[in-house]
Amino acid sequence: MNKKTIVVLLFIVGWVFQSVGQSPNLRPPIAKIISKADTLHGDIRVDNYFWIRDRSNPEVIKYLEAENAYTDSMMKNTIALQETLYNEMLRRIKETDLDVPYREQNYYYYTRTEQDKQYPIYCRKKERLEASEEIILDQNELAKSFRYLRLGAFSVCPDQSMLAYSLDTNGSEHFNLSIKNLNDGSPLSDRIPDMVSIVWAMDNKTLFYTTRDSAWRPYRLYRHILGTDPSLDELIYEEQDALYDIFAYRSKSNEFIFLVSSASTSDEVRYIPAYRPMEPFKVILSREPEHEYAVDHHGEHFYIRTNKGAKNFRLVKAPIADPQEKNWIEVLPHRQDVTLEGVEFFANYYVVFEREKGLQKMRVTDMRTGRVHYIEFPEPVYSAFNNVNRVFDTNVFRFSYQSFITPNSIYDYNMDTRLRTLMKQTEVLGGYDPSIYQSERIYATASDGKQIPISLVYKKGMKREGNTPLHLTGYGSYGASSNVTFSSNRLSLLNRGISFAVAHIRGGGDMGREWRDDGKMLKKKNTFTDFIVCAEHLIKEQYTSPEQLTMEGGSAGGLLMGAVTTMRPDLFKAVVAHVPFVDVLNTMLDASIPLTVGEYLEWGNPNEKVYYEYMKSYCPYTNVTARDYPNILVKVGLNDPRVGYWEGTKWAAKLRAMKTDDNIILLKCNMGTGHGGSSGRYDRLKEIAFDYAYIITQHNIKE
Repeated sequence: MNKKTIVVLLFIVGWVFQSVGQSPNLRPPIAKIISKADTLHGDIRVDNYFWIRDRSNPEVIKYLEAENAYTDSMMKNTIALQETLYNEMLRRIKETDLDVPYREQNYYYYTRTEQDKQYPIYCRKKERLEASEEIILDQNELAKSFRYLRLGAFSVCPDQSMLAYSLDTNGSEHFNLSIKNLNDGSPLSDRIPDMVSIVWAMDNKTLFYTTRDSAWRPYRLYRHILGTDPSLDELIYEEQDALYDIFAYRSKSNEFIFLVSSASTSDEVRYIPAYRPMEPFKVILSREPEHEYAVDHHGEHFYIRTNKGAKNFRLVKAPIADPQEKNWIEVLPHRQDVTLEGVEFFANYYVVFEREKGLQKMRVTDMRTGRVHYIEFPEPVYSAFNNVNRVFDTNVFRFSYQSFITPNSIYDYNMDTRLRTLMKQTEVLGGYDPSIYQSERIYATASDGKQIPISLVYKKGMKREGNTPLHLTGYGSYGASSNVTFSSNRLSLLNRGISFAVAHIRGGGDMGREWRDDGKMLKKKNTFTDFIVCAEHLIKEQYTSPEQLTMEGGSAGGLLMGAVTTMRPDLFKAVVAHVPFVDVLNTMLDASIPLTVGEYLEWGNPNEKVYYEYMKSYCPYTNVTARDYPNILVKVGLNDPRVGYWEGTKWAAKLRAMKTDDNIILLKCNMGTGHGGSSGRYDRLKEIAFDYAYIITQHNIKE
């Protein structure tokens, strides 16, 4: 039998045996052989749900609307619970509130919120906090004509007279730039469509902006002069290599503008003087395979964070006149157990952001004396980040601190005296008492002996008897760390006796660069098996049981949900997968899909057989088989440019058609948003209430 005959038979079988399962009004599928790469690798596959990708087809929209109607009907008995959850979460929030103002030049900038308004209001005061308020952008006014509104770029020019801002009005991440004269509030005629990011030059009339190609890759840098026609803007740089994205930024010293070409494992940085924006960009260090570096400026030197000869990065400085490697001077050497994640410079100090054993640290160095100290943090499990620091010549460093139990707290830290001042801690209304909750960090042992951290929080009095409800989350991709953060919304789970846990699995950056590398490419399965080991450890130590264990993840964390569900469907009661990247093989085989080619350095290139076979072995959509699965809630966004809505939609349909149990597969498609869900804070809260209602009912907790 030849290949053509096989394809025809597979098409017929796929057409005839399509099962509607629990799906509402499913239409017959249009099958498609996925790609030439399949046949090149000797693997002829037919995708019976390929038709769902065509959002221009009215049948697809009807299908998604039918899915939503089905989900609404299955969740109808939780409507009262959703309302209860929404109201109790809302009551914890100070709806009319004010952020901590930060100084930039002779202004104090801040945002504030007002009760019953979805979006923040951006304001400033001149020279002193007692001055009269100037509203520079009210997102609520801008949102009146749209269901969705997301602010992208927000950048005031150096002399504080102009505001450049961009808006996405449907979740597709197509941002259009506008410029506003802050002296009189009038809009400029300069309108730049479909841009990504911007940076002002120091002349207050020149700005650089980036645009994307058809694959959604930021690849071009343009220079725009205020008052000129944007269609005549000069193309300054175009990145030809599809593995690289570009972005630009200005040093805090305001002396240089840097243009970065960045791939997953390699960087190349160019620069120009910020006061002379018409000069051509010069390369600091030409790109090399596996060389990642970032550049900042101080005095007569460029400071370079580099992984050359330093897996966890080191800090060097080089003269601006000739920053070649031969002129590097070691500033902070490589350390085997400490990852150097970033650096922030001030006139007399620099602050290094480190991560050791999964915990963030801040190392302060006095550049005048060389003296070093660390900022101390009180809890064993926490997160700490630099906050807004726009002033270069200052001894005050602003940072934020939080934990599972401590709400987000913003401090001003005097680097001379080492004294910290609490500027604001997010208020949790309704009498929040942190003393009734407990957090801890435990470790699960992977099959190769690696210790996988698990961070937990629960209400005190929880008994480890193996029957406690527990909700486990994770991510584990792109070197992104799963930081321990506070959520007043999460109290609605904790107060109902549901423990919450984060698995700090490989693929993320929680434990350094090796941790990331051990969970990507041909080691990606470590991410999934680490998560499974964490779940098994929690069960073994009687924190929970399979009947009381739910899990949740989004995007690449949605892939995690899909892969773990495929590998160990018996281990969980229910799964919540947000915008899940579950159709890995088909997506990575289609270079026309946004972002695909750049992802080769994270997942591998499936046009090469070794990566094809490896992806195929864990791809959730490919590996759906006739077996029992847990209850699953899949959430997608119709306008999502990062993970196509069809991935989760197809996965849900195939699960229904193949599964052998009576558990429920739900799909909820947000028809007006993209990757991040709703943009308004009240709409977002309703989405969380929906998710929590689902989780609570899966744990059989009665109100």
